[in-house]
Order: sequence, then structure tokens, then C-alpha cells
Amino acid sequence: MQKENQKPTHRDVVPSVINFLSDELFEGNYKEQPMYLQEIFELLMHTEFGDDINLRQKILSCLRTSRNLAETLSPFSEKQIYKACSSNGKLSQ
Repeated sequence: MQKENQKPTHRDVVPSVINFLSDELFEGNYKEQPMYLQEIFELLMHTEFGDDINLRQKILSCLRTSRNLAETLSPFSEKQIYKACSSNGKLSQ
């Protein structure tokens, strides 16, 4: 069976999360992302587009997810996260 046709298992989740986190380490300070998003969304809400309830719900959902990720990773330094990702085969030093 080809890999594309196989259904993912729970064992596929952790490597995928590790890949996501390691990719995020190269995109800037992920711990600051909730504040960046909040600033962007606050500015957007003062526009005509921001007066849409569905958009506001999506904005709040994005903020909540971003805050949860930053909060979950906050006890760890970037070096610790990098090391954890490296030890799982995603990153190489």
C-alpha cells in the first residue's frame, strides 16, 4: 500500500507536532505570536470587514489557539524545544 493511501495513526501525531514546532522556530518568536495576532485583529476590527460576526469568531479562535500554544511552550526555552525536536529526528545541529 502506498503511503498516501494509508490512514494516519495516533503515532503519526507526535512527529507531525514536532515538525510543526521545529518549523515555527525558524519563523520568529512564537511566544510573541498571540500579541502580534491581537494587534492585527484589533486593527482589522476597526474596518468595515471587521464588522462581521463570523470573522470575529474566527479571530477569537485563532487568538485562543495561538495563546494556548505559547502558554504550553512557555516553561521551555527555545534551546530546550530545539533539542527536543532534534532528538526526535526533525532538526540537525
